[in-house]
Order: sequence, then C-alpha cells, then structure tokens
Amino acid sequence: MNLIDAYRYLAALEQHRHFGRAAAACHITQPALSNALRALEANLKVAIVRRGRQYEGLTPEGEQVLATAHRVLHEQELLQQALAGSAEAPRGRLVIGTVPTAMPIAARFAARLVALHPGLVPQVRSLASQEIEQGLDALAIDLGLGYTDRLGALRGGRLQPWPQYVEHYHLLRRAPGGQAPLRFGAPMTWTEAATLPLALLSPDMHNRVILDQVFRGLALQVAPALETNSVLALLVAVQSGALATVLPGSRVDTLAGWVGLKTVRVSGNPLESLASVELHEVLSELDVSRTPLADLAPVVANETFRRGDTLIAEETGLDASDCADVAAIRAREAVVQTDLECGG
Repeated sequence: MNLIDAYRYLAALEQHRHFGRAAAACHITQPALSNALRALEANLKVAIVRRGRQYEGLTPEGEQVLATAHRVLHEQELLQQALAGSAEAPRGRLVIGTVPTAMPIAARFAARLVALHPGLVPQVRSLASQEIEQGLDALAIDLGLGYTDRLGALRGGRLQPWPQYVEHYHLLRRAPGGQAPLRFGAPMTWTEAATLPLALLSPDMHNRVILDQVFRGLALQVAPALETNSVLALLVAVQSGALATVLPGSRVDTLAGWVGLKTVRVSGNPLESLASVELHEVLSELDVSRTPLADLAPVVANETFRRGDTLIAEETGLDASDCADVAAIRAREAVVQTDLECGG
C-alpha cells in the first residue's frame, strides 16, 4: 500500500464528497480509490469511511486520519517545492480558499502570482467562511480570503490575518430596456434598498450575515424574495426579472460585459444615535447629522471605520472638546465632514 497515495485519495474524497468525482480528480478509477481506502482501513485497523448507498462522511477515527493526511500531504508539498524551486523562483501548488463574493479578487491575485512566478500552480476554491477556517487549521489550504471579523471567535488565535481591502456595497438591478451595457446610477440609501424585492445569499453565508446586521442596525425589515448560495444564481435572477441584489464592488466590477443591468452605490442612512454603530462596519458612509451626540467615541472605537470611509457629523451638538475624536478618525485616512472648527 502506498500511504501517501491513500492519504491523497482520502483528502479528495472529503473534498468532493463523492467516490466517482474523487476518483476522477485523482485520475484513477473508482474501484481503485475504494480499494486503496479499504487497504488503509485494514492497515490502521479502524473504519475510516461511513459507507451507504453513497458517501456519508467519515467516522470519528476517519476525521483523525484525515487531519494526519492533510499534515503529511502539506509537508510533502513543501518538500517538493523546496527541492524543485528556490525563494526567488518558487514552484508547486498553492491552494487558495475564498468566500464566493471575493472570487474576483482571488482570481486576479492568482493570475498575478502566475505572471510573477510561473512555477506556481494556484488552485482557487470557492468555499464558505467556516470551510476556509477549517481548511487553514487542517493545512488543507494555504491561503484564505475571507472576513477578518470572524477571527475573534476562533480558538487560540491560530490564524494570522492580513487585511487587504474594505468592501463597499452596490445594489444591482435590471435596467429599463434591458439591452445597454452595465450602467452606474446615483447612490441610494439602505432604506431605499430595503423597499425593493431582493435576491440575497442564503443565511449560512457570511456575506448575508453582514447585510442582515446592517438592515437590523437601521431598524429595517427585509424579507428576501429569493435566497441562494450561488452568486451566479443571484446575477441571473436579477438579469431575468424584477429582483435586485446587493453585492460587493469587487463583484460588480466583473459585470462590465453584461447587458441590461444597472448598479448604484448603497450609502449610509442618518442614524438616530451611535448606540449600535458597531452594526454598521460595512457601511462606507455614516451620516449622523442633526443627531444629538455626546461624543464620537463609538466611531473611534470601531477600527473597521477607516481609509476611504466618510463620517458626516453636522448639527450634532458636538463641540471643540470632540476635535480629538475627529482627529483620531482622520488619522485613519477616513473623511470627516463636520461643522466643528477643528482644522483639517
């Protein structure tokens, strides 16, 4: 029995969750894959795969074996890369897991890697946030592109984040006439967006969690007209009828060649207070004009509000003692529009 091959077949089976597709990914027949896994079970004297009429998952012992398989395969990949390449000319496979809404960013990154380092072979996988975190922890993937706000809840702080960009959201809907290329319209508020029939990602997707937080934070009730875990399905649904959707700008940027669509930036609503400002971390603009405020401490404490974001704070009752907070926000390269005489 070739232990490395058996580990590779087991990892493929868990990834594809289907014997036939796993065998095809490994370029072997399905009986060969099944026989190799049975030989691994016989060698370790435990049941690894829960079998029924189709693949039903791994046993608890199988999960332990899979974790070891990921570590061994990862070390083998590192060794092969070290032997075949150098720091200046790296070689080998690089597995990148990305949340579906960030797929365009991950694909561009992978393409640039290939241009800079032709010896690298990136493998970009569309995964849910939890799958990315589990894959990184198990060494099944090398890099993950996801949401940094999830990392605080992960055990032990074992994952190291490198923030790359802040998402800004756009509403996308079918344009009148339906034949012109993608058009950009004037910004609308989240309140206006909430009145439209929306197609949104399903509740198990973190992007949907973020949007739900935004709507709840603005006391808006939203009942999606359509839910799906596929970004492509959202786009086709919007192009096909009266539905609208809300997507990050990186996704909208890929639609320049699509016809019959119109997109607008979704901007902030005036708030009644800053009590729930933490719920607005995905907003690119906070408008607190004509809202009685004691200070701007909640915005200062929210470190996600930074470069490129805008705070509008006019007729709020703030005074010169709040200029330090204004300076702290501007130090993050955020824009502050205020009637305070603070300078800058």
